[in-house]
Amino acid sequence: MFGMSWADTIRIALMGIFVLVCIALSVVVLMQESKQTGLSGTISGAADTYWGKNKGRSMEGKLVLITKILGIAFFVLAAILNINF
Repeated sequence: MFGMSWADTIRIALMGIFVLVCIALSVVVLMQESKQTGLSGTISGAADTYWGKNKGRSMEGKLVLITKILGIAFFVLAAILNINF
């Protein structure tokens, strides 16, 4: 159809997915809270609280996991799109 090979079709589909991953990664990173606690967090022992121990189950923990997955997808797609096939 229109002289496009299967490789061109796959490349266009991967570029679309790559753009969506880039946008999602940007949004997820901007949604995360700052990791800086400053001097007050150090003195009060913020890591010993119930919130600090159960952070993996919270929304912030899920955002960190999603960021890692999207980051890996970003690099894998970038490497695949860089291959000339």
